[in-house]
Amino acid sequence: MLDILRKDFVKEDPWRIFRIMSEFVEGFEELSEVSQAVSIFGSSKARRGSRYYRIAQDTARLLAKNGYTVITGAGSGIMEAGNKGAKLAGGESIGLNILIPITQKPNRYITRLLEFKYFFCRKVMFAKYSKAFVVFPGGFGTLDELFEAITLVQTQRIQPFPVILVGRHFWAGLIKWIKGSLLTAGTIEKEDVGLYSLADSPAEVLKTIKKFYKS
Repeated sequence: MLDILRKDFVKEDPWRIFRIMSEFVEGFEELSEVSQAVSIFGSSKARRGSRYYRIAQDTARLLAKNGYTVITGAGSGIMEAGNKGAKLAGGESIGLNILIPITQKPNRYITRLLEFKYFFCRKVMFAKYSKAFVVFPGGFGTLDELFEAITLVQTQRIQPFPVILVGRHFWAGLIKWIKGSLLTAGTIEKEDVGLYSLADSPAEVLKTIKKFYKS
């Protein structure tokens, strides 16, 4: 029985490559004309009307009014807020939905939707087409996106771009740990601490992005 399962697995993997290729091809084709985009990340559990939901919505609205396309993970919470702000401002509101066992229903404020089975294909689209990552309070998924972006810039696998953490109070513990543990232990360099910045308001987010590309 084990041999049969092993043979089926060997047969299945090569065919999986075609699904992966199709996700890359579809993503590249759909987003090829997107040149000024900002990706917004954060918890799917953020409630409508909560502080960070409102800030995310206002940030997306401000970005859209300044000519930026907004990209999110297509779900609820902060993602919904980002898509909502962009759409209400008349901007393009893109959602990159992930197909997982715990069904994530795309929010209603998306003007262009792409769906992915594989997280790594989806991550490539965020990184390839974004001029900045704006990261609101979130859980493991948010942290995954945050640290992957920082790592790509740190290792020079991608052109540097702003990674902005919104909510100084929320991120204070993590920043303290990075400086007090990682930097002190020598596992990162002093300049690595500058791979991200902090903000508390939509205006501060926009200012950070504009300053980065002006310099």
